Amino acid sequence: MDTLHWLDQIQPLDRALVGEKAFSLGCLGQRGYPILPGFVVPAIARTQFMESIQWSAPLLADLPHSSLHLDVFNPRQLQQVALNIRQEIAAATFPESWMAMLAAVERWEMPAVILRPSFALPIPPLSGRAHPNLQGLLAARVCPKQPEALAFTLKEIWADLFRARSLFYWHYAGIQIPHLKMAVLVQPLGEAIASGTLQPWMVGNSPYWEIQATWGLGNSLVKGEVIPDFYQVQAETGAVVQQLGSKTRAYRLALNQKTVSNSYLSVELVSEEEQQQYALTGKDLQALIAIAQQLRREIGQTFRLEWTLCPNSTTGEPELQIVQINEQIVHTKPSRWVLSHPAPKTPLVKGLGAAAGRAVGVVRVVAPHQPPKSLAPGQIIVVQSITPDWLPLLKKAVGVVAEQGGLTCHAAILARELGIPAVVGATGATQLLVSGKTFLIDGDRGEVYALESQVTATPEVTPVAETPPFSAKITTKLMANLSQISSLAKAANLPLDGVGLLRSELMLLEALRGQHPQEWINAGRQLELGAIMAELVGQFAEAFAPRPVFYRSLDWRSHEFPSFTGNLSRPAETNPMLGWRGTFSYQQDSSLFDLELTALAQVQQLGYSNLRLLLPFVRTVEEFSFCRQRVELAGLTQDAQFELWIMAEVPSVIFLLPDYVQAGVQGISIGTNDLTQLLLGVDREQAQMATVFNERHPAVIRAIQQLIQLAKQAGIPCSICGQAPAQYPEMVEQLVQWGITAISVELDAVERTYSAIARAENGI
Repeated sequence: MDTLHWLDQIQPLDRALVGEKAFSLGCLGQRGYPILPGFVVPAIARTQFMESIQWSAPLLADLPHSSLHLDVFNPRQLQQVALNIRQEIAAATFPESWMAMLAAVERWEMPAVILRPSFALPIPPLSGRAHPNLQGLLAARVCPKQPEALAFTLKEIWADLFRARSLFYWHYAGIQIPHLKMAVLVQPLGEAIASGTLQPWMVGNSPYWEIQATWGLGNSLVKGEVIPDFYQVQAETGAVVQQLGSKTRAYRLALNQKTVSNSYLSVELVSEEEQQQYALTGKDLQALIAIAQQLRREIGQTFRLEWTLCPNSTTGEPELQIVQINEQIVHTKPSRWVLSHPAPKTPLVKGLGAAAGRAVGVVRVVAPHQPPKSLAPGQIIVVQSITPDWLPLLKKAVGVVAEQGGLTCHAAILARELGIPAVVGATGATQLLVSGKTFLIDGDRGEVYALESQVTATPEVTPVAETPPFSAKITTKLMANLSQISSLAKAANLPLDGVGLLRSELMLLEALRGQHPQEWINAGRQLELGAIMAELVGQFAEAFAPRPVFYRSLDWRSHEFPSFTGNLSRPAETNPMLGWRGTFSYQQDSSLFDLELTALAQVQQLGYSNLRLLLPFVRTVEEFSFCRQRVELAGLTQDAQFELWIMAEVPSVIFLLPDYVQAGVQGISIGTNDLTQLLLGVDREQAQMATVFNERHPAVIRAIQQLIQLAKQAGIPCSICGQAPAQYPEMVEQLVQWGITAISVELDAVERTYSAIARAENGI
């Protein structure tokens, strides 16, 4: 390392040495933009340091020139090699001549420094592969402004290149380690008042910016732990529409740590008063917009900023600084709506945000238990409660508001899979919201706003990254809860290990044409219905092959399909959630269950060996044994890859799991929705009980832990498919720690669940 490269002295020829991130920031600084000062430890320094190490293992002897010919698909070997390399780097001595240069950090006024990897791109990819996105692969690190701490942290960042997940990624992207040119950008870091991002998108030919802001450092935003303040800015005019977020926590510096290996960050709860305030004042917001407009004039629209608002070291006044700038390719992808005027500050209706997103539409208030025969596209359905037979109507809606229900009710489940916002538990919605009027529904905050008639709405366009944020290697299987064929296209672009829950009732709903399946059987139409089932299941099996598809057999509850015709020959039920349902109903009349099994066998005969069967709401070992006999009679077990699982949602499974395994259960899937309501004695359909329906209740958490541990002891896999992991990503760390084998979530939760698993497994 001959010299450090200061940001204000970076030249175009330095790009390969300092990396794209540092080069772009240095150029901004030289043009007079407000950036954090700093220097760059050039890419050649890592190469020289690696060459100075006396490698002990033969495999590593020629680093950094080694191509590491190891089997990255052998987890044990991969982890061991990665550990050996990182230990060698940590133990190596940092050159004394370099320490003198690093002492420059002691002159900075701020108490800490932040180190950001800065790659030199392009790196030649393999033929036919997309250009790898490396900028977000390795995390930044924080340390005190001491040369010893800085040297230690530099070695940690260089060692990150050789984590197991990194080695896997280099192999996947076709990158040879000698081609990796990574510099490290070093900048002072002080307390941040607020942090956030600014990124572009287009509506038609009109450019917009989306600004997100939160209190403190930007970690809470990166980790998805807060709902940030949201600003949409018309780039040409500067017109702003803003929405207050839910900023409940903030990351601050914590420099009283004893060792240089800690993160030096602490998490603080934000006061109620601060939560009601925007993170950006009007003055600071306008300053950020002015910077963006100037950049647009000079370099065009395709950039993304990360910014921070820090107190000036002399005056203490807030000072806006650009932390990072990256090229952002803008695509056109309609998803939400942009208002021509700001929404009112006070919502007309409040409830629970059950499905994320915002939408503008004309309200259609529907009378109780009377679903309309048709619905105009683009309307918001407002109703007392939603049952599964509303699915065809919801496909035309842009949002749904229900007076009843909690986060696990049918309105929430259907809306999440269809990708439309939903507010449930919205007391008085059918009286307060008027048909024919225009409203804004916010599914993140659980609020509905009345809009003036002249307010118009146009499709918002979300920027789509060239490479999805799924670069980390994870070993816990990530699966999806599905029911709609229309979801397969979206699922195809996600890193899924299969379908963890195929909801058969919703899958079959439209094909039944308003008739209960028992009526099809009573009318002698078994073959027709069986063919429909096989066709639908076959599409999921084909789309995911060879990855497994867990088909949950039908669990019809009498109160959920009021519009269906057909005599169910059942007694009236006062509590259908605990009545004639699950495998109990199969014992009473197996005709429909047998028809399902025949349909699954037909899919197997087409050559699909990736089907698995999940039995719902199993109350007794005897019920399971009955079902297993029917499964064997249908010939499903002749396929060696077929597995028969049960849903672990009735608490008695905790006590009887060894007996179930002895009876032939090959795996369990924890259904947190029913498990929670039965453990806590709470009706999950009742909005009034939403505060009591707590999937993080100690009893629920202990039950989940016990089920996972019992499954491990029995030698069977254990997955989880309820709403809890998606609703509370912090729960994922516990699940991974206990040994969960798979987590299955709605499609809209895949990205944040993937990140949560990666953090839990790899400390990202």
